Amino acid sequence: MATLSLYLFDSTYLTHYHHPFAIRSYLQPSSIASHSFPDIDNVGSKIKARRRSTSRFVALSTHSNPRILKSNRKSRYGQTLSPYDSEEDEHEGNEDDDSEEDWLSDDEFGELQDYDADLKKLKSQKMANTRLGISFLLAGGSSTGSFYSPDGKGKMKARKSIDERFSQLSEELGLDEKCFPLLIYLSTFGLKESHFIQMYERHMPSLQINVSSAQERLDYLLSVGVKHRDIRRILLRQPQILEYTVEKSLKSHVAFLKDLGIPEVRIGQIISAAPSLFSYSVENSLKPTARYLVEEVGIRKNDLAKVVQLSPQILVQRIDNTWNTRYNFFSKELGAPRDSIVKMVRKHPQLLHYSIEDGLLPRINFLRSIGMQDSDILKVLTRLTQVLSLSLEENLRPKYIYLINELRNEVKSLTKYPVYLSLSLDQRIRPRHRYLVSLKKVPKGPFPLSSLVPTDASFCQHWAGTSVDQYLAFRQRLLLKDFATKYGRR
Repeated sequence: MATLSLYLFDSTYLTHYHHPFAIRSYLQPSSIASHSFPDIDNVGSKIKARRRSTSRFVALSTHSNPRILKSNRKSRYGQTLSPYDSEEDEHEGNEDDDSEEDWLSDDEFGELQDYDADLKKLKSQKMANTRLGISFLLAGGSSTGSFYSPDGKGKMKARKSIDERFSQLSEELGLDEKCFPLLIYLSTFGLKESHFIQMYERHMPSLQINVSSAQERLDYLLSVGVKHRDIRRILLRQPQILEYTVEKSLKSHVAFLKDLGIPEVRIGQIISAAPSLFSYSVENSLKPTARYLVEEVGIRKNDLAKVVQLSPQILVQRIDNTWNTRYNFFSKELGAPRDSIVKMVRKHPQLLHYSIEDGLLPRINFLRSIGMQDSDILKVLTRLTQVLSLSLEENLRPKYIYLINELRNEVKSLTKYPVYLSLSLDQRIRPRHRYLVSLKKVPKGPFPLSSLVPTDASFCQHWAGTSVDQYLAFRQRLLLKDFATKYGRR
């Protein structure tokens, strides 16, 4: 019926990479009018440049400090692999080194502002319209009257326009025109021609999947909690996921995660962090890894779900090799007993990914250099294993200097309050110290590190004796002043 035409959908959502209505042009050539795809212009020149400059990469661990990850991995082309998925992901991955795990976090690093209600409603409607359009076209829906041109003259132009824009990509990669609907559908997740080249080089058959099958599989991932914005990253890291059937593969792996005790609300996050788990057999690989963590490493079964949530990659690495190597390292370097090492893994399983030479050892040596004994270092690492993830020059060293010069504390205080090393210097330590100084409420002697631990409300009630709003206003002024000093007031 002519009533199902384009004006029913919100065309403002069709950004430079969202073209869901173009899919039908290959399923039903006469149903669509001219449409432009600006991101696929000049494909030939971009492909050549991409081939010269693109680095092939793999993300083997998600962590805030990539410098301490093992960096000697090579691609099949002999290139060094980045710990990130792309340049954009690298930017996204540089989280604040001061971040704490949930089990000790009470630091407020800034509050998120709510989106405008009308904007959220509009965005939701746009997304619904886009999804509805894709489903309608893939289901065989027809729009007899033209989508873009009342007289129907624009229909063949759309086919020609899409042919021209994909032809160079098709020639470069050797793709058949039958792949074009898939490329158009995947572009709704933000994939561009450069991404298709990466997918092709990583796993060529992934671009030869039927578009309906691809949508069925990605729809399932979305249904179990994977975010729409994470689909692009997943496909770049694991394009094979388009080949995994829902019934025989995807569902069995999701069931495995649930059996481990992973809450349903966290399933999507696990998949986004470690999509390669779908390439491992549940019975022959994933379950044996889980058993090894319990029976050999010593992780309590009740803690297994927490460990996997903290580091999903632990399911897909050679756990026997990484565990034995790091167990031997901590045993010899610090004289750590097995129970202490197991506790470290339970609190911060990411340490199994860290390079010993570039990550673990330099941080231990830094703590030694400031006067800590190995027995004290072991106490700190057992209580706050996240110290092994913090940057030396941007985090640990500045906090040590502030501890000695400004707070007038000794190094041994870190043994009692290791959490100090995990707190933000700019957002927590310095503002609270300066605030109490301004109120003339700093006790004589070393500054009490216990005042840095509680929430803002508790700090204001028990230490400052002021309202939270007064403290937050002071902190804001201090941050602005420090920012102006650092970058220069113009």
